[in-house]
Amino acid sequence: MRGKISGTSSRPRLCVFRSLTHIYAQVTDDSNSHTLTSASTLEPEIKSQLNGKAKSAQAEVVGTTVAKRALSLGVEQVIFDRGGYKYHGRVKALADAARQAGLKF
Repeated sequence: MRGKISGTSSRPRLCVFRSLTHIYAQVTDDSNSHTLTSASTLEPEIKSQLNGKAKSAQAEVVGTTVAKRALSLGVEQVIFDRGGYKYHGRVKALADAARQAGLKF
């Protein structure tokens, strides 16, 4: 996927990684090799919101958080990098939540 997708400073890449228990998202500027912001289910401020939620609901919280952080940095448009995962389930939930929070793909 990364051979085809590359983020720029004007339109960085929102990449997703999911494990069996957690999900991670980061906004990366590939032209400068710099991570602008990130969010995951392991962060203490996010972890407190996840008690009793299903994995898809947890992915929605991470998507909303990473979108708010990106918007606060002035990033409005991103390229979505699903990391080879199917656009289904938790990956789709994260992307939809980021869109609802204001990011444009």
